[in-house]
Amino acid sequence: MPKIHAATVADHRSQQRAALLDAARELLAEGDASKVTFAEVARRTGLARNSVYKYFPDRHHLLTEVVREAAPRWTERIRAALATAGDAPEARVAAHVTVQLEMVRDGEHRVARATAGAEDAAALRAGADAAHRALLDPLVEALAELGDDAPLMTARLLQGFVNAATTALEAGADYAAVTDRTVRLAVAALRGLAPLPPAGR
Repeated sequence: MPKIHAATVADHRSQQRAALLDAARELLAEGDASKVTFAEVARRTGLARNSVYKYFPDRHHLLTEVVREAAPRWTERIRAALATAGDAPEARVAAHVTVQLEMVRDGEHRVARATAGAEDAAALRAGADAAHRALLDPLVEALAELGDDAPLMTARLLQGFVNAATTALEAGADYAAVTDRTVRLAVAALRGLAPLPPAGR
């Protein structure tokens, strides 16, 4: 039995699970989902290969959970940016776009977009879909507070600019130029809607 380095068995299991997810996340960030094997994840965490099965029944569940667990971290980063952006709709949209492209620049999205075979791609897509829905939540809430009568639709359409910008950055486009243009396009699109009432009304 491995030595427990936590106050309780539950804490120990939580720490071991987190370590396994961290190891898998590092492997995915290298860009190839096929590298995420139970043997390699176990090696990086110092556990026996069979121990991984105590936490994840198979690779599909492990891959899905890695991407899914990234969502709260991404969402919190977006919420923090929106919180400091002020009440103006344009400022909030600009913050939402900018922080997402910062995460692309920082490599956060590589976890969800790692090269994968068909089976692995399905697992990554399942986790990524949940993560992407979570990313929209802060903007949907902000738009609703600002009086948008269809905030989810607006958020999804604005997200299209971010998705296109992500593709451009992955192809090697200049980060500053892409971010500036994407922010300006998203803000212009927002202004194309019927004027939103001031926050708080």
